[in-house]
Amino acid sequence: MKSAKKPPNEKERLEALDALNILDTLPEKDYDDITFLAAQICGTPIALISLVDGERQWFKSKQGLGASETPRDLAFCAHAILGNEVFEVPDSSKDDRFFDNPLATGGPRVQFYAGAPLHSPDGFAIGTVCVIDSKPGKLDADQLTALKALSNQVTRLLTLRKQAQLSEQMAKSLEFKLKATETIVEGNVLQDKTGKI
Repeated sequence: MKSAKKPPNEKERLEALDALNILDTLPEKDYDDITFLAAQICGTPIALISLVDGERQWFKSKQGLGASETPRDLAFCAHAILGNEVFEVPDSSKDDRFFDNPLATGGPRVQFYAGAPLHSPDGFAIGTVCVIDSKPGKLDADQLTALKALSNQVTRLLTLRKQAQLSEQMAKSLEFKLKATETIVEGNVLQDKTGKI
């Protein structure tokens, strides 16, 4: 088994992932709809939205799999985030990187894997939309295009999530400033760094 190398921008990548505040959140229908579509389009029993942090891959959404995470050093997705195109493993038993991987030799018996990299709003590869089967396979051109499109949709959802969080922070800050100005009765006192009024 060959674990994936860490990308050269690993520190920034992890910061971008952390800034989304999405790890270990509850399931959400928008993401579950995407994994449902991925499994249907690609004809696989398993589809995931996987986010790769420093030590694990965590599944924001999953179809056909009970686990919520796996160690990063076993993750097929850790290989997928190293490129920009769909990473496909037609038969893990014939691939030097995966033939003895516990995820291939034991449950869930990953024999076929295809993962489209998923990017943070600032462009860092943070995970994948992936499909898995326990038998060898290969996606056709339309399925590859669809998997990329679904990955783009997750990127858009993450961007909207980040924008909503920023809007909420700005609203709270504005509310605080408004309350502060409403409670001023006598006026404002401003001081410089030396304490001069």
